[in-house]
Amino acid sequence: MTTITAGAGTMLLGRAFSSFPSFNSESNADPFRLVTLGKSGIKTTMLGMGTGYSGYNRSSNITRAGKGVAENIIRFAYEKGIRYFDCADSYGTHPYAKEALKTYPRESYTIGTKIWEEQGGIPESERPDADIVVERFRKELNTDYLDLVQIHCMTARDWTDKYKRQMDILETLKAKRIIRAHGVSVHSLEAMEAAAVSPWVDVVHVRINPYGETMDRKDPAQVIPVIEKLHKSGKGVIGMKLIGNGKFKNDPEKIDASLKYVLGLGTVDMIIVGFELPEQIDDYTLRIRKTRISN
Repeated sequence: MTTITAGAGTMLLGRAFSSFPSFNSESNADPFRLVTLGKSGIKTTMLGMGTGYSGYNRSSNITRAGKGVAENIIRFAYEKGIRYFDCADSYGTHPYAKEALKTYPRESYTIGTKIWEEQGGIPESERPDADIVVERFRKELNTDYLDLVQIHCMTARDWTDKYKRQMDILETLKAKRIIRAHGVSVHSLEAMEAAAVSPWVDVVHVRINPYGETMDRKDPAQVIPVIEKLHKSGKGVIGMKLIGNGKFKNDPEKIDASLKYVLGLGTVDMIIVGFELPEQIDDYTLRIRKTRISN
């Protein structure tokens, strides 16, 4: 048997992980075990919480459910052992994450967030430079630094040319330790292939499940080699859309099959799930712990 394979801040960078808890489990696939996202140096839990299920225009299912619901589910996730919280400008979840996590040591959890550069997605038509946006993010999250900032929802093959200015700005912010790593979330195979050969990309979100649902190709076999290329190049790989953007969230057999499939690839460092209810976190924790992956 094998487990999911892991890849080989700020003013707090030197001690950022000394207070990270170690989660021990006899399970082959411990959802709370620490992984490293490629060569980025970011250590976090294998299971992360997505805050943007059905997210657009600065709202998501948990924000639409109300302030108390959003903050409680994020806080519950932390208490259960999740240490990665996936946010984005288009989800509108920064203020909720700030309130939910404010009593916990900043160095004990990882915040990933995303800049929206395309048309739509956020209310404003203006797209300020990345340094201006990141400064707003830091205020919204009340943090000195951000662990990961990505350019959101890339689909074009030439995104590395189109957004070169923003990439350079994010590189400067990383050099200043205002952010720890940068990258992209991709929504096309062409954009993923561009990410695989870009030395700028530290961490990438990829859509992956065994059914080809809400993926960059209907046939996962066309996507797997590109994910492998990302992994081999030392980029951190975060798996998303494991439940097909919620298409089979009420189908236990498909959930279990997807978890086993993705965790068994050996090229995905961690997964995120867009939890809406506390009981879903308990359910997925149990499912992952029951997952056994054969060589």
